[in-house]
Amino acid sequence: MTNLQEGDKAPVFKGKDQHGKTVSLTDFKGKRVVLYFYPKDMTPGCTAQACNLRDNYDVLLKKGYVVVGVSTDSEQSHQKFIEKYDLPFTLLADEDHKIVNQYGVFGEKKFMGKVYDGIHRTTFLINENGVIDHIISKPDTKNHTEEILELWEKKQ
Repeated sequence: MTNLQEGDKAPVFKGKDQHGKTVSLTDFKGKRVVLYFYPKDMTPGCTAQACNLRDNYDVLLKKGYVVVGVSTDSEQSHQKFIEKYDLPFTLLADEDHKIVNQYGVFGEKKFMGKVYDGIHRTTFLINENGVIDHIISKPDTKNHTEEILELWEKKQ
């Protein structure tokens, strides 16, 4: 769905984290960023994905990655999600849809015969220079870290 492609410069986002602190892509200059977009806090697929990243967080850190999640949920919703599942990474509250629109991951979806607008689960692997190395269009929520690491290994 996104118009972005591997090799493109990643759009510089700015958003509020779960504590109301402004976070920008520029904060991570010189680091690899796992920027993952997910539909909704506390839902089964999103929880599985977040917990997979949590359970493998140390491995991702050792490989030089920073993990940032984005959804259109509120800061308060993110706080509850983080507390309930002990998530060690930043979640951005994109209630005004600026970031999801920058990355082209918000749009029409279909579920059980219903058509609605929402976030298309997508992960962008951004390198130290702010360039998109990989786009994972439909992440495997239960094995997401493995997908990330596999792509990272191919890049070496």
